[in-house]
This record gives sequence, C-alpha cells and structure tokens, in this order.
Amino acid sequence: MAAFATEDMKRAPAPRPSSADAPKRTPLIALAEAMAHQSPVAAYSPVVLAGIVRFVDFVVICLSGLAVYFFYVAPSGEPLAPYAMALPILAAISLVVFQALEINHVGAFRTPLYQGFRLSGGLAFVLLGALAMIFFLKLEGVYSRVWMLGWYGLSVVGLIAERCVLSVVVRRMTRAGRLDRRTVVIGGGPLAEQLLDELSRQENTDLRIYGVFDDRADARSPDVVGGYPKLGTVDDLVEFARHTRIDLAIFAMPITAETRLLEMLRKLWVLPIDIRLAAHTSKLRFRPRSYSYIGDVPVHDVFDKPIADWDVVMKSVFDRVIGALCLVLLSPVLLAVAIAIKLDSRGPVFFRQKRYGFNNELIEVFKFRSMYTEQTDATAVKLVTRDDPRVTRVGRFIRKTSIDELPQLINVVFRGDLSLVGPRPHAVHAKAADRQYDEVVDGYFARHSVRPGITGWAQVNGWRGETDTPEKLQHRVEHDLFYIENWSILFDLYILAITPFALVKAENAY
Repeated sequence: MAAFATEDMKRAPAPRPSSADAPKRTPLIALAEAMAHQSPVAAYSPVVLAGIVRFVDFVVICLSGLAVYFFYVAPSGEPLAPYAMALPILAAISLVVFQALEINHVGAFRTPLYQGFRLSGGLAFVLLGALAMIFFLKLEGVYSRVWMLGWYGLSVVGLIAERCVLSVVVRRMTRAGRLDRRTVVIGGGPLAEQLLDELSRQENTDLRIYGVFDDRADARSPDVVGGYPKLGTVDDLVEFARHTRIDLAIFAMPITAETRLLEMLRKLWVLPIDIRLAAHTSKLRFRPRSYSYIGDVPVHDVFDKPIADWDVVMKSVFDRVIGALCLVLLSPVLLAVAIAIKLDSRGPVFFRQKRYGFNNELIEVFKFRSMYTEQTDATAVKLVTRDDPRVTRVGRFIRKTSIDELPQLINVVFRGDLSLVGPRPHAVHAKAADRQYDEVVDGYFARHSVRPGITGWAQVNGWRGETDTPEKLQHRVEHDLFYIENWSILFDLYILAITPFALVKAENAY
C-alpha cells in the first residue's frame, strides 16, 4: 500500500503556484501557533533505547557467569574455555526468550518488579534448556551444576537491579518529554472521535496527541473532536510540522475515500513523519501481517520516516567519525586555500550562508569565500553563472573543484546540522527560471526529510551547480529522492568514493 500511495502521489497532477498566487506560509490559527512554538525537547528513539537495553542484558548475563566462575570454579582448576564459549550462547538465547516475552519495550521498562518475575521465568526456561542439553550431550563433567545455578541466581539479581535503575531513567525521560511520540489525527467526525477514544485508552504507547486537522469546515468536522481541538486544515498541518516536531500522523478516514486520501497524502508525504491509516472501523479485513498496531489499534503503514531509529545513529556516527578524519587529512589543503583567498582579495576567508536544512529549518553553512567581499550574495538571489564578474580568481578554481564546500565539514563534525552525504542544502532565495524551487517542482520539500549533505547522489551524477532551468532542478530533485528512498551506509561510502572523480568532469559549476 505504501508503494501504491507514493507512486500515485508523485504522478498526481497539482497546480503550479506562482509567487503572486498566495503567501508562502499559511497562517495558523492562534491555538496551533501557540502549540507550534512550544519548542520540543529532542526525542530519543524507543527502538534504540530497547536495543541498548538488550546489549546491557547481554553484558549482565555474561558477567554474572564469569563472576561465578572466578569465585567458585576457577579455584578448583577447571579451564575457562568451556564456560567462555557457553556464556555468549546462553546470553543470546536469553535475549530471544525475553523478546518472545515482550519485555523489551518502553512500557515494560516502567514496571521493573512485575517484569522481574517474567525475566526470572524466562531465564529459568533457558537454565532448564541448558541442563537438558548438558544431560543429553553427556557434558556433566564439563560444566559445574553449582556454576549453572549460581549463574542463574546472579543473572536474575543483576537483571532486576538493571531494570530498577532503568525504570527511574525512563520515568525521568518520560516526564521530560524525551519519549513522546507527538501525534496528530487527520479527519473529523465519528471516525476520528472513535479513534481518539481508543488511542486515549491505550497504555504505554507514549503518544502525545496534539489535535485534529481536517479540510472540512461543516458540521461533519466540529471544532472539538473526542476532547481534542481542531487545529486547522491539512495545509495548516504542513506548516505546523515546519514549526515543531511531529512524529506521527494518523488518518481517521475510510479506506474507500481514495481520492480524498490521495489528495491529502500528496501534501503530507514531503514531511519527515510516519503516516498511518487507521483500520479500526474498516469492514475490509486483511491478513494480520498486513497491519501494524499502536497499542491495540490496527493501522496500515502508508509512509515511514526516512532514516530513523538505528539508521540515524549509524549515519550520525559515520558522519562525525569520517568527517573528523577528513578535517585532519585535509587540514593542509584548507590552510593553503585560506592563505590563497587572503592574498587574492580583501575580506574574510569564510563565507556564511543561510540555507534550508532538515524539515526546512534554517541553518548557517560555512564556505570558503569565492566572491569579492562587497559583492557576496548571502541569500543567493542571483545564482553564479559562467564568467560571473563577482567571482575572484581563486574563487573560480575552488568553485569549479568544489573546494569552497570543504569548510562545511565544520557543520558536519561540530554542529551536526549537515551530513557528509545527502541532498544539497539550497540557499533560501535560490531560483530556477526566476521561480522559487518549490514552485518549480512538486514535492520539492520531500528532499528536506533528511539532513542535507556536502555531496550527494545528484552531484555525483552531474546535477550540480547552476539550476537555470526547471529541467535541471527536476533531475536534481529526482536523484535526491532516489537517495532518500535507497539510503544505506554502503550507498554513502560509494557516493563519497566517486565524488572526487565526479568533480573532475563537472561542467555546471562556475
């Protein structure tokens, strides 16, 4: 269903607004405006948190076995090797059992004593299985029974102690809003009211419901639905999500309202949020695996936020580590370019420019100054063209080779608002054929659903530099969206590896 919706929305015809048609930003109603400007704290991924807990569980189980070995078994002279081989296997099986018992989620972390009984029961199951294997494989003389019982007891104590500490941490994170899943419902009337009622009765979902958005303005969509306020239309939701963090949007609409759904989804797919279609009232039943669940409420997955959970962690670590390494290795080049700029023309070495970053947030990127100081264009009202008189002699070389972009490693390593690889962060007032980029290409802002990068798939495929025609911008956006939909660390490595070769044959950078 997600693929069907995506392709339909990319093909869906839409009006091409001009700058004279309407204001760029839709004014929000007062309540939505006030809520949007409540700066949310950074959220932690429950998936990542659960993964960290599994790792700690694994370590606790292994250390418990080692502690019993060195305290009881080692003095008798028994070798460490059999126990060292068994411990990781026992720990891994224990994690599988814990997963089957569903005790590795945020809700379970809040009830350590109750979950402690389930932990001890799961570990007892592993112990009995291990004893059975020792018996059938005739390994009684290899492993001490006292060690097995001691491992079990110390592991249970260690795991319960860990979960007690974890519960305190999770409760503090919850009070601080670090685990909130900020949610809005789309659609009004009885369907939305029933959905909101069911969501409100769910336990341990960490949903923080803000309100309702609906395009209808008649009696079918009242100002208050299920105790939650109506905050505006779907267009207002796009603007609302640009002001504040929204994690999840749930459609409370019948699946038969295909035309209306597609029209709304065409507006929302550019946002970096999860989009779900509620299935709690649908008479059309699919196989159970066709649904995902929010608590006990079945939903259809329409879109997933790109590069989320562990992918965010991996990409961030990759950016910081490789970016710092590049800064060190390229420091002689950076120093030489800085000296050349100072000798070539008066003014600062660096040039700072406002650009759109993740979710349309304004960021300030660093570049080497390539223009005469009095002619720099901080907002990129006029793009640089061939033989542009504003560009210095050194500037022509560093722009052609993209060396002027290297200071953006500062953004990657120290500020974290850029990535090594991603869609390029276009300047605020950059235009193609005298029109703003989002007026030229439908879905342009979908490329802002991930952090922008120093280099990207569009750049290594020749779509860098001047965007003087809608066709050039269209190709650039298509490549950016392909990158977002197919991201992986290996893809990033490939793009970084071929970037130097792509720069050599670049033709559009002046």
